[in-house]
Amino acid sequence: MNFHVLTLFPEIPRAFFENSIMAKAVEKGIIAYDLVNIRDFAFDKHKTCDDNPYGGGAGMLMLPEPLSLALKSVCRKINAEAKERGVKPKKRVIYVTPSGKPFTQKLAQDLSQESDLVFICGRYEGIDQRIIDSWVDDEISIGDYVMSSGELAATVIIDAVYRLVDGVISSESLEEESYTDGLLEYPQYTHPEVFDGMKVPEVLLSGHHENIRKWRLKMRLRKTLRVRPDLVAKAREQGLLSKEAEKMIEEITNETGD
Repeated sequence: MNFHVLTLFPEIPRAFFENSIMAKAVEKGIIAYDLVNIRDFAFDKHKTCDDNPYGGGAGMLMLPEPLSLALKSVCRKINAEAKERGVKPKKRVIYVTPSGKPFTQKLAQDLSQESDLVFICGRYEGIDQRIIDSWVDDEISIGDYVMSSGELAATVIIDAVYRLVDGVISSESLEEESYTDGLLEYPQYTHPEVFDGMKVPEVLLSGHHENIRKWRLKMRLRKTLRVRPDLVAKAREQGLLSKEAEKMIEEITNETGD
């Protein structure tokens, strides 16, 4: 998978791509990335990339010309690489913005199937609407709040997506993560067996795999009911809950009195 990040501050996402699991995925050739500095496509000697918005108002807006040229440059690169591989070029352009659709695990899984993802990192008051109309496939928000850095928001999405690409992380590690089947993850423990007077649950020390499986499912249900009951309702609507899970929900409800 190839990530193309259009930004005014390439040093921000660079640190992410050069460290930890991402760096290993890049080294293995599973992931490739391209940090495109939008300022390189500005016209004047000051590399100006913003101006006042028409109609007035506070803040500055990113100019469409440098951004358009940067996008065309990325497209030429994607087309050339696709031609080299003998495949049809395919890209998905994403603009990260507070006014976009909510980012979810399901969307992360969808994006992980793409070959080339192009991210536009906004700054100031955002980007000219004509760029969105002409280029953008998805406007995505990482939450109901506003950030000054589109780079950070893009990195959040990239981090959630790349780990789902085959070969980056073992499939076993992904199976019972939060949101995978509509539920949150169960609590985890490691050594020592007793820490600050708190002991690891006996069932995890038993070696009884079936009891451990049941305990983990119940803990997932308990946490999801407490923290995100909306996810349980959604899982029911989608038919994701087994009869065993429904019985455990009844037990949990009786235990808590809710």
